[in-house]
Amino acid sequence: QSQFVESGGGLVQSGGSLRLSCAASGFTMGGYAIGWFRQAPGKPRVGVSCLSKIVSNTYYADSVKGRFTISRDNAKITMYLQMNSLKPEDTGLYFCAAGAFCSGNVLGAVAYWGQGTQVTVSS
Repeated sequence: QSQFVESGGGLVQSGGSLRLSCAASGFTMGGYAIGWFRQAPGKPRVGVSCLSKIVSNTYYADSVKGRFTISRDNAKITMYLQMNSLKPEDTGLYFCAAGAFCSGNVLGAVAYWGQGTQVTVSS
């Protein structure tokens, strides 16, 4: 069964850092664009960052630009989201995903989702 396994969430103070990881199982990410989404309590899921599949361009939501970095390893098995200078408004459930294309910072035509990992930033 093809899936992602996420890890790395947790509770951190404002200004702290976390690194989210997402390991692909049953498929490789080489043929996909990849992205991260965030869902805050009571709000819809929104795209945070996207990395294109051909030239590896990266895109970020304005709210995280300069603080978050999306990447994947050379084997294209694991993807990451490095989050620095975290703010309380970054709190939410974070989902990794693989899909067909980046529409700016939003991954389109998602084929695979991670199960979600909780990030809580205290003030």
